[in-house]
Amino acid sequence: MDKRDKLKEQVSLLPDMPGVYRFLNDEGVVIYVGKAKNLKKRVSSYFVARADHNSKVRALVRHIDSIMHTVVESEADALLLENNMIKSLQPKYNILLKDDKTYPWIQVTRDPYPCIVQTRRVDPGSGTYFGPYASVSVQKNMLDLVRKLYMIRTCRLKLTPEGVAAGRFDLCLEYHIGNCKAPCAGRITQDEYVESVRMAMQVLRGNLREAEDYLKSRMAEEAAALRFEEAERIKERLHRLENYRSRSVVVSAGGGDMDVFFPVIDGYTAYCSYMHVVGGAIINSYTIEMKLAIEEDLETVLSFAIARICEQLSVPLAREVIVPLVPAEGEFEGHNFTVPLRGDKFKLLTLCERNCRLYRLERLKQMERSDPSRHTERLMETMRRELGLKRQPRHMECFDNSNLQGTYPVSSCVVFRDGRPAKRDYRHFNIKSVVGIDDFASMAETLTRRYGRMIEEGAPLPDLIVVDGGKGQLSAAYKVLCDLGIADKVEIVGLAKRLEEIFYPGDSTPLYLDKSGETLKVLMHIRDEAHRFGITFHRNKRSAGQIKSRLEQIPSVGKTSVERLIKRFKSIKGIQAASTEELAAVVGRLRAEAVKNYLTGKEASERDDCD
Repeated sequence: MDKRDKLKEQVSLLPDMPGVYRFLNDEGVVIYVGKAKNLKKRVSSYFVARADHNSKVRALVRHIDSIMHTVVESEADALLLENNMIKSLQPKYNILLKDDKTYPWIQVTRDPYPCIVQTRRVDPGSGTYFGPYASVSVQKNMLDLVRKLYMIRTCRLKLTPEGVAAGRFDLCLEYHIGNCKAPCAGRITQDEYVESVRMAMQVLRGNLREAEDYLKSRMAEEAAALRFEEAERIKERLHRLENYRSRSVVVSAGGGDMDVFFPVIDGYTAYCSYMHVVGGAIINSYTIEMKLAIEEDLETVLSFAIARICEQLSVPLAREVIVPLVPAEGEFEGHNFTVPLRGDKFKLLTLCERNCRLYRLERLKQMERSDPSRHTERLMETMRRELGLKRQPRHMECFDNSNLQGTYPVSSCVVFRDGRPAKRDYRHFNIKSVVGIDDFASMAETLTRRYGRMIEEGAPLPDLIVVDGGKGQLSAAYKVLCDLGIADKVEIVGLAKRLEEIFYPGDSTPLYLDKSGETLKVLMHIRDEAHRFGITFHRNKRSAGQIKSRLEQIPSVGKTSVERLIKRFKSIKGIQAASTEELAAVVGRLRAEAVKNYLTGKEASERDDCD
């Protein structure tokens, strides 16, 4: 595969999501970093001949050897991550963001009476920082919100408890117009003011529930006191608060420097994504793929991946490491491993997981296209391992029953080979021995006929039988296999639809598989295909039955003639549309005229009834 085809395939596998892409040259060096609202559309535009491509773009494309990307939640997050990566990696073809300009932050100062101010410089020793924000307008709106919400002071006076107690400060205009509680003049105690700042910080962190409860209680108090104008102002603030969604999840200013890792095991292949965070901002991300010789636990894979990534990137491991589980005890001494359950660190871990799973999905799609046999082998081995089977389910069959209140009972058999539908092998069954509604008996009849005939003909039995239903349907099916003497030759499971539970014979405890995993998706596919195939056959049979019952009302037309008419014209409409000569060619002149007169008279009678 030449470089052009390789790049074309990489572009086709990109997700339609916002994120940041990196172009690498043949030496593995990042030469360009860009952001995109839609990664696939943006990156593919580089490889389409366009008149507006300047010489720099053409030179860039000539040097691209591979593509990497990181998925984020929004376009604003992509803008921030692009900024961080360009400053960290200094790519050759990036210009705009190489200077020292930074995005706006909000700072809560470390004073006895803290201020909440805007800034572009981050100095962790001088206060607590929130952001960065995608634009100055977002920053100012957020700052205005928390200031007005909790009446935080806007002045930069050096307030101290001693100065306030001595009356060194005078009331200003902000107090008189209702924008400040005047801590400078002692109109609010230091503890009360600090509590207001704490609640403002909760809003800046994105924890809005406390602020919403506070505003709702204040609005109710003002309304009860008949101060409706003030209640309306609080309502407007509450509305702004409820619509707040602007803070970036790509950064965590309070987190400092850290590394984030997330591993995923898929059979004998493992993946691990890595994000490097400096000063609370992601500046690099990377995902590796590992081949496992034997089945390994997640702790071992994570330990190996951390060491491997640090070695490949030639970077030391950060003192704080965010992971979904702690590696084996004794490894990586001197580092603090954290497993977050909520907050900014948990959001970073979730983002890392998302990138890892998307990378795995892209690799699987790439494998399916370039090496179908390898993809099939991997899928079959994954299903064997996850379902606990003795051999790979290369040949699977699934059964489903259909009826209408016990009438027109049918059953369907769907066949999958190597995880894909083999439609030539699908079979229908008309239920013959069951009266009324009895799914268990219908299942037993179908399997007896299906596998009794296969045994008689010496046909190869399936590796796995999937029954649509829970323990009852599975028990009925398993009894048939026992009666036929093939229970030890064929493995069988039941798939209950409500919770996608997998049942095994003789075991009342179901197996729950990952709903996004390939094994369950294949089982659901064959189950849904059996249902579709069975429903289609049942509808056709029911329709044919209704045609028969209508035609059999004609005195001179017998069952054989009805069968011939249905076979030739398919439906009542087809028979009505046919000429007498066409009908006569099938059932003879006298019967043709009788059919034509009956259907024409019936149609006219129905019209008269309507009139």
